[in-house]
Amino acid sequence: MDLKQLYQDIILEHGKSPRNLGRCKDYSHEAKGYNPLCGDKVHVYLKLNNEKKVENLTFEGDGCAISLASASIMTELVKGKSSDEVKDIMNAFLNMIKNNSEIESSYLDDDQKTKLMSLSGVKQFPMRVKCATLSWHTLLSALERKKKDVNTEIID
Repeated sequence: MDLKQLYQDIILEHGKSPRNLGRCKDYSHEAKGYNPLCGDKVHVYLKLNNEKKVENLTFEGDGCAISLASASIMTELVKGKSSDEVKDIMNAFLNMIKNNSEIESSYLDDDQKTKLMSLSGVKQFPMRVKCATLSWHTLLSALERKKKDVNTEIID
């Protein structure tokens, strides 16, 4: 199997059967995001423990396969990570998407990097970049307890 096929399989699997879908119990942070261009919506529920580590992260939403796959992959990768580690992973992901580079984060193992790299193909379709990054910007908004909903037309 070639790398492109592997990436497509990962996206399809997470898009059809998203992980961590629903509202987690006792969440401490939440945020909503919206992509008005295609109608993707996401609501992130985050539970941080006393050490500011992600104890649980779930989401609800409607959207395309890219949007759902990205949210699903995100929820799997950041559980157990500190807020600073989550921000590092997010920045590495956004850099990879925007600059079409390899993902670089010391907080991810090779399998986790492969999952994130599966979304790298959206760079070829600028409208899809916002689909892939919506949940990540929404997670950051939840971490920072911002009151305003995330809108992909306002962020770059």
